[in-house]
Amino acid sequence: MAKTRKDLRGRSLRKGEVQRASDKRYMYTYTDPLGRRKFIYANDLTQLREKEEKLLKDQLDGLDIYVAGKATLNETFDRYISTKYNLRESTRSSYLYTYDHYVRDTFGLKRIAEIKYSDVLQFYYHLLNQQGISLGTLDSVHCLLHPTFQLAVRDEIIRKNPTDGVMKEISRESGKNRGVRHALSIEQQRCFMEYIANHPIYYHWWPMFTILLGTGCRIGEALGLRWQDLDFEKRVISINHSLVYYPANGSNKCVLRVSLPKTDAGIRTIPMLDIVKDAFEMLYEEQKENGFNETEIDGMTGFIFCNRFGSVPNPQTVNHTIKRIANNYNADEVVRAKKEHRDPIILPNFSCHHLRHTFCTRLCENETNLKVIQSIMGHKNIETTLDIYAEATEKKKQESFENLAAKLDIF
Repeated sequence: MAKTRKDLRGRSLRKGEVQRASDKRYMYTYTDPLGRRKFIYANDLTQLREKEEKLLKDQLDGLDIYVAGKATLNETFDRYISTKYNLRESTRSSYLYTYDHYVRDTFGLKRIAEIKYSDVLQFYYHLLNQQGISLGTLDSVHCLLHPTFQLAVRDEIIRKNPTDGVMKEISRESGKNRGVRHALSIEQQRCFMEYIANHPIYYHWWPMFTILLGTGCRIGEALGLRWQDLDFEKRVISINHSLVYYPANGSNKCVLRVSLPKTDAGIRTIPMLDIVKDAFEMLYEEQKENGFNETEIDGMTGFIFCNRFGSVPNPQTVNHTIKRIANNYNADEVVRAKKEHRDPIILPNFSCHHLRHTFCTRLCENETNLKVIQSIMGHKNIETTLDIYAEATEKKKQESFENLAAKLDIF
């Protein structure tokens, strides 16, 4: 049986612990992740063991592996995301879903110290070409990987961020674009709404799409509207929260949750157009007869929109409905146009967010004060407003010159 070592006071020492005879100091010996022998010193045994416990905790947290440059991208990302204390639960869930879905089981297994610029470039091209993701989705992946590597750079684990400049090269060489959303034309917008209003099945969707096209709300903001958020006397709509649909507690089940705006710009009031007021009143009369929405989400009740199950619709359902309506409309329109010997007015593929973009475009076509547009839309950055304004006014330039040519006979 092995003899237990003791210090000068007769206390048993653990494996790796010794008390030096020369100066009576205590020392603990261990091997780091690089295989190097390291030592911890203390003047008394209690202090030494406190340092041992801290070392053990660091090892369990992966800090020693991280410092040694042996951490994987997964371990570094988990460290990065743990530092984001102020993330909203919905945002954190979205980040984790994106990372887990596209990175964790493949590229995430590589050690960060071994990842080069070309590795990142090849991985991004793999996602684009083999996985078939859009450049916008790749942007979302990049926005997680870049700060993860940047954390390692700041901690002096690696010298350079291998993701620097990758997206610029991808955008230049891939031939793909970010799928810029374009607004519906006035003609397309009218056809879409008239088709819904006169359709025997889809007519009950008319109030929702009228409200989306008449307010410019994000779909989560619209679905989150409660009757108490409406002031019919002052004719204003208060936007102070939204509903988000995301996986709950890491499970595959998705739920609707209340989310506060990311910035102060998201909290705003929107004037209520006459037709929007009509749509709200139509929903109110319908619910007064059939029963109001009694769904409770994070303590909030009184939601305006209600599906056939008595709960708030989720955004995916609304987007699927848009696609179904547009497909049916296009099929009917092709037949009508052929009978009437004219070109059909075809609806493009679009989503709820295109309806927001469409409202903003109509607003830009009729309003020149960019700060008013920014306030109504809830844009944090004026650049977002300017981009839409520039696109909306591009068509107006041609109209302006045609009007100018008609009015001026000077050439």
